[in-house]
Amino acid sequence: MQSKFILKSTDGCTRYCVAAVVLFMEEFMLLYFVRHGETVWNAEGRLQGEMDVPLNERGILLAKLTGEGLKEVSFDLAISSPLSRAADTAQIILGERKIPLILEPRIQEIRWGVWEGLCAGKDNFEIPDKEFHKFYTDPFHFKGAPGGETIIQVCKRTGEFYHELISNKQYRDKTILISTHGCAVRGILNKIYPDPGDFWQSGVPVNCAVNIVKVEEKSMFIKKDMIFYDQSYVRDSYHLVEDL
Repeated sequence: MQSKFILKSTDGCTRYCVAAVVLFMEEFMLLYFVRHGETVWNAEGRLQGEMDVPLNERGILLAKLTGEGLKEVSFDLAISSPLSRAADTAQIILGERKIPLILEPRIQEIRWGVWEGLCAGKDNFEIPDKEFHKFYTDPFHFKGAPGGETIIQVCKRTGEFYHELISNKQYRDKTILISTHGCAVRGILNKIYPDPGDFWQSGVPVNCAVNIVKVEEKSMFIKKDMIFYDQSYVRDSYHLVEDL
């Protein structure tokens, strides 16, 4: 943008000076992280990692309610785990928006190996490991399932994704929806929390919980684990089981 200024000289002549006016606009990236809606395996408290379990009716409803809560957000693009429960959650939230949806394998859920699908609730506990409780109480020392992943491995791949995302100059002024999983989203956000040593931050995020992060020179939370549906829909299927 240019502005023209008229200058009067001492000799009475009118002269013109063209000055360039630079308008500085604040640029920042705004990231909306959402955990997928509920599945049957979530409802049953089963370990659900890379198995592609679809949303159940309740999960579809939670995604729709979350989409309603975010309907005024002008997303520029969306990134999702390739697992259908995450990708479908993203599509439901986006609704009629015609924007790119990128599938990103690095934000898939933790792999459970041979434990995939086993129940982890107090009334149906099937995990054949007396130290499984460390998944909740001491996650960075949790050894993982045979053929599966550790929390440290999840943090590594999700952290690499996050660093690459916020370093992308094409995205520096974009608003992005990121649809992922409970353990994966804690891994992505781990280094942003004031206490990264507290991996779970008081618990596994509930289905369709939303974390909003603003990225300028640093990343900062705008909202943590917010939900856009009634509290009565919350189902806490994953937590420490005592006295087994």
